[in-house]
Amino acid sequence: MPAYPAAAQPADHAARERSATYFLGTPTAGQGDAFALSALERVRLVKQGLPARTVQEMSVAMGLPRDQLMRAVGLARSTVERKIAARARLSEGESEKLVGLSRLIGQVDAMVRASGQAPADFSAARWFAGWMAQPVAALGGLCPHELLDTADGREALGTLLLQMQSGVYA
Repeated sequence: MPAYPAAAQPADHAARERSATYFLGTPTAGQGDAFALSALERVRLVKQGLPARTVQEMSVAMGLPRDQLMRAVGLARSTVERKIAARARLSEGESEKLVGLSRLIGQVDAMVRASGQAPADFSAARWFAGWMAQPVAALGGLCPHELLDTADGREALGTLLLQMQSGVYA
């Protein structure tokens, strides 16, 4: 793996690794979410590979069965289950999908908090899980979960969330 400039190195590697799952509301993370990380920090997370247990943490935080989450982001169930059992890391491609999902959930959290109307018990992960299962007219009737498995699909969802925030799509 290529070296990163010193300025791009996270001060505390373990804390930055935990930050990949912060958007899920895990109480131990506390370092910000993938939406708030710099592009270089996200690249580093992807290249080192997220711990496979991140899939479990995300499914719990989103209130989704693990199989449903893996299908939505395009992860092979048998591969992920094997890596979880072995306490291994996900591949770059698998990690990129989860970091991309994390960014979207972090974007929702930032939008709601910026509005000043976030209930104390608001869970962006659970809101996103509900939203991704509903057809969206702005997506031509597709459900957001149908776009989560590709980078362009996640980009389109991020753009749609920005449009929702600005009131372009209600």
